[in-house]
Amino acid sequence: MAQCSFYSALSSQLPRLPNLSLHSSLKSDSRKPDLSNRAAVTRPAIETPITAAAAGTKVFVVSDLHTDYLENMSWVKSLPRRTDDNDVLVVAGDVAETCANFVQTMSFLKDKFHHVFFVPGNHDLWLRREETPYLDSVDKLEKLLDECRKIGVITKPTIVGGLGIIPLYSWYHEACKDFHVCRWPDGLQNRDNSLALYFDSLNDENWDTVEDILTRCCHIISFSHFVPRQELCPEKRMLYYPNLPKIIGSNYLETRIRAIHGAEGGPSACHVFGHTHFCWDAVVDGIRYVQAPLAYPRERRRRMNGGENWLPFCIYSGNFEGRLSPCYWSDYYSVNPRTPDNTQLAPWVARFYTKKELDS
Repeated sequence: MAQCSFYSALSSQLPRLPNLSLHSSLKSDSRKPDLSNRAAVTRPAIETPITAAAAGTKVFVVSDLHTDYLENMSWVKSLPRRTDDNDVLVVAGDVAETCANFVQTMSFLKDKFHHVFFVPGNHDLWLRREETPYLDSVDKLEKLLDECRKIGVITKPTIVGGLGIIPLYSWYHEACKDFHVCRWPDGLQNRDNSLALYFDSLNDENWDTVEDILTRCCHIISFSHFVPRQELCPEKRMLYYPNLPKIIGSNYLETRIRAIHGAEGGPSACHVFGHTHFCWDAVVDGIRYVQAPLAYPRERRRRMNGGENWLPFCIYSGNFEGRLSPCYWSDYYSVNPRTPDNTQLAPWVARFYTKKELDS
C-alpha cells in the first residue's frame, strides 16, 4: 500500500525520544524505551478466556465534541444516562476550547457513563478565549488533566472488565495551524518535530502499565486524537482544504499503536482517533481504525457524517461490533485504490475553486 512520505519512516529509523513528562525538564537527557522490536513482531495470542465482566462491557466512542457550540453542548446534555457499571465512553479529544466548557462537558459525560476516558486534542489546548492566565498550552494541559482526576475521568491505560483501554498522547509534525491559538514553553515549537516528540514521550510514564495490559488482555482498544496514518484521510485532491494532510498526525503515533497491537495487528486490534471530522471505519495492515466525530453543527447540517443520532457509536459489547455507518470515505477507499500520482482536482473541489475565483 502506497504511503505519503509523511509516514514513510520505518519504526527502526525513528529517533530515540527524550523522556519528557509534564513535570520534567524539556532538556532531560533520559531516553525512552526502544519500541521498534515490539512493533516488528506479531503480538502473541493470550489464552486467558474473556471473563464474564468483559462479556458485559460496552464501549462507546466519540470525538470532536466542540461544545463551545451551544448545539453541541445541548447534544451532550441530551444523551441518556447509562446505568450499567461496565459501560465505557471513549472521548478522542477536542472536547472544548475553554476550560470551563471542558469541565462542564466532561462532568455531564461522567454523569451519563460509569467509565469515561479522555485524551487531549489541539482545540483543548487553545488559549485565545481563556479567562485564566495559563503560562502556556502545556500548563493548560496539566490543569485539564487535574480536572479530569477531580471529575473521575480516566486519562491513563486501564483495564475495564477484562478489556484494555489505552489513551495515547500525540501531536502533529511541523505544522502551524495552531500557531496563533496555542503557546508553548521554550524548546517546543510548531515548525519542527519537537511537539510531536514531546507529546509522544508523555506516553512513556504509562508504558509499564501498557506492558502489563498486553500480558493480561486479549482485547485492547487504543485511542488518540490525532491521525496515525495518511490512509485514514482523503487524498489532497479530494479536499476543499488541501493542506489538511499536513496537520493531522504523527508517525510516532503509528509506531506506538504497532507496539501495542503488533506489526500485523489481528482481529482484536482496534484504534480510535479523531481530528479530521470524517467518519472512518477501516482495517489497515491488520488494525481496525475508527473515527466517530460529532463535529461542527454546520457539518452536521450538511449531513456530512449522517447526522448525530447514531453517536456515540458502540464499538464493543463483549466483542468488537460490526462496521460503523455511515462512513463515506472509508467505504470509498475500500473499493477504490488511492492514487497519489493523480493531481487532478476532484470535480466538486474544482467547482469550489472556480466559483471562488469568479466571486473574487
